[in-house]
Amino acid sequence: MNIEDVRTFTLSLHEAVTEELFAGHWISFRIGGKWFLLMQLDAPEPRVAVKMLPEMAAELRERYDGVRPAYHMNKRHWSDLYLNLLDEDFVRQCIRESFWLVASKLPKGVRERLAGSEK
Repeated sequence: MNIEDVRTFTLSLHEAVTEELFAGHWISFRIGGKWFLLMQLDAPEPRVAVKMLPEMAAELRERYDGVRPAYHMNKRHWSDLYLNLLDEDFVRQCIRESFWLVASKLPKGVRERLAGSEK
């Protein structure tokens, strides 16, 4: 999976929007105004940062070389996924889980609308 594949998949999630940050070197993906994925476009190794439950982040970092504490983020809640070291299905699942983790904190009406779109 490459950066463009990640971008295409992430934007396919209902109501996900993107925004360029830091002079176009980073892209954020948001739901309800909250970040759930960050992508550095000029990183030496392609990677994305996703939000995770702290327990899950710790477990996955022990299990996979391609899951590491996120660069310049709260390392308890954010993990970098190194795309060249991880299976595409695993990366997609982590992105989905990040999306729903962030969406779960949004107002009830937004959560219900998003849940209705997941069919």
